Formats: sequence, structure tokens, C-alpha cells
Amino acid sequence: MIKSNDTSDARRRRIYASIHGTYHLFLFSSLLVFLAACGNSPQEPAQSTLDLARPWVVAAPADAGMDPGALAVAVERAKAIPRSMSLLVVRHGKLVVEEYFHGNNADSLNDVRSVTKSVVSTLVGVALAEGFIGSLDETLGDYLHPNVAFLDSARQSISIRHLLTMTSGFQWDESGGFGSYIKWLYSDDHIRYLLDQPLVDKPGTRFTYNSAAVHLLGVLLQEAARMPLPEFADTYLFRKIGITRSHWDPLTRGYVNGGAGIDLRPRDLARLGQLCLQNGSSGGRQILPADWVSQATAPRFDWRSAYGPLRQYTYGYLWWLEEGQAEPAYLAWGFGGQFIYVVPALDLVVVTTTRWQGLMDAAPLTRDVLDVIVNRVVPAAR
Repeated sequence: MIKSNDTSDARRRRIYASIHGTYHLFLFSSLLVFLAACGNSPQEPAQSTLDLARPWVVAAPADAGMDPGALAVAVERAKAIPRSMSLLVVRHGKLVVEEYFHGNNADSLNDVRSVTKSVVSTLVGVALAEGFIGSLDETLGDYLHPNVAFLDSARQSISIRHLLTMTSGFQWDESGGFGSYIKWLYSDDHIRYLLDQPLVDKPGTRFTYNSAAVHLLGVLLQEAARMPLPEFADTYLFRKIGITRSHWDPLTRGYVNGGAGIDLRPRDLARLGQLCLQNGSSGGRQILPADWVSQATAPRFDWRSAYGPLRQYTYGYLWWLEEGQAEPAYLAWGFGGQFIYVVPALDLVVVTTTRWQGLMDAAPLTRDVLDVIVNRVVPAAR
């Protein structure tokens, strides 16, 4: 399981509880102050309190403890990928690499496909914090009233947790990003199309990657908040962390594509990664429940798979998790190499975007991008 970051305050309380006497307490207090002044080890990164609504602080790689030569190689590797569009690296809360390729620039909105799912996961945490939903065990039946969709008893019982873990139970095949997804995308009613699919598994029992089910989760959030999903995202998340531009692909019946439909600027993707690295806090304000990131990035399944340089990846709450590296990571992963790659132990966020349009086989491009992240950027932070 990916470990949640242990705060220095919690460590101090445990130390203090075991120490008796004013003299010993004084010694340990002095030691802790000294250690804090010296900085944190890679295994115990600083818990930054950046106000993400403020502009990024730009720093030289060496000033953020990264190998400039190794990062320069990473940039050249990224630039050499024909469809690569951006590579951004944030270390200790500072932007140390910001490179754009093939006509992309800092103000460009990039279509990041299934990174949208991790955004929706984050919005679930926001909805919990704001009281729009009460728990992850609430169901479609609690929020999708008959004017939205008719639900039989089996579909009424599908919970928010089931949708977060891709275990809704619908028959679905989205292999390679196509199959059921394309048929759903071109349907006349995106809610009804999914609900008409047979339930072939008991909800909560089997992982089946399903973008339409995540779209349905976005519909649930919109109904719970009683406002369009983009407005909810802007009001309760994006503006609070400095995201002022976004675009969502519209679908039928006044909803947007919550499964794979958001466009964001690369710098703003990095803000989302940094928010998670800060356990949902920005500038001292808790935007997500304090334990939400640890919940969302905890493995929910026994299975582990390999893909390119990823050795043991699995799934949490609409975030992918990588346990096979020296430092575990979690990642938002979109078709064709769209990534927010977060390494808590290294206090590191890496963002990549690509031009995926027109690809029938995204695997080679995705592996090339992952190679830059895992084999080039991450080692430069060690």
C-alpha cells in the first residue's frame, strides 16, 4: 500500500510521549529544530503549505536538489518523442522544468483524456468536504431521481465507492481505449446507454475499466451539488488552487464528459498533483478531507500488472498506483501519455501531455513517455 506521509508533528508527539523530565524534553526539542533546519530526507519529504492559487515559484534544478544533467537528458528525450507536447517537473513545490514541444505553450489547453477520472475522484473528495455527499456508500438511487434516469433496484444499489473503483458491474470492454467507449460516445443518451448494459458482476466484486461509469459519477456529483459539473469544479476546487481556465467536452442532456473530457493547461495539472502531495491543503486551507488523498491512493485490489517501466501497478479511487519502483507513486493516466505522476517520498510531481489525436495504438507513445518519467526524471531527484 502506498504510505500516507507521516507529519513531523505526529512524530514529535510520539517522541514527547516517551520522554519524561524537562531536561530530556529540552534536548529532543532542540534536536528536532536542528533537523528541521537541515531539511528532510527523501524518505520523509517536507509537507509543503504552498498556496497553490499563487504563481509557481521557478527554481533551478540544483536548488531543488535535482541533478541538472540528468534532467537535461530527460528534456531531450521528451523533445525527441514526435507527439510529445509538454514536460513539467515540480520539486519541493518549485517548478524546475517547464518545456513545451511541437507548438504547445504554457497557455495551451491540453486534452488529457482519462486524467479526467482523477479530477473527478478529487471532486468526490471536495463534495465530501463540502457536505454535498455524505459517504462513499451512498448510491445512484440516492441522487439520480427519475427525471435523470429510471433505475431498477440492482442499479439503484451501485455506490459511489463502486464507481470510484471501477467495480460497478456493467458488461463493458474498453480495451485499448475503444470498443464500448466509442459506441457509448456516439450514443444519443449517454446515461441511458450505460444503464441499459447488462449487470454481469455483483457491484464491488470485479474491476472493469469503464469510462462511462465515471461519467455517471460526474452526473451524480452534478445532481448532488445542484449545479453543472464544470461550475462545481471551478467554484470548489479549481479557483482555490489557481486554475482559471478549463474546458469540458459536452455530452447529451446538459452533462459533460466526466470520464475523459477535460482540457487543462500543463501548469494546472501540476497544481492538482501538488494539491495531492500536500494532502489536499493549499495555503493552510483544507480543500479536501485531510485523509482523502491517502484513501484515494491506497490500493483497492490484490492484482498487480506491468506496463513499460511500471512494474507493479494497480488501482485506487480513479488513481493508478505504482508499487514496483524504489519510491511508490500514484498517477493520473490518460490515453496516449497524459500523466500527473506523483512521488511522495521525493516530494516530486511530473506532468506530461502529448498529441494523442489520430492514434489507433497508443501503447508505444505511452511507453516512451513513461520511460522519460520513470527512468529519467525520477532518478534525477534521488
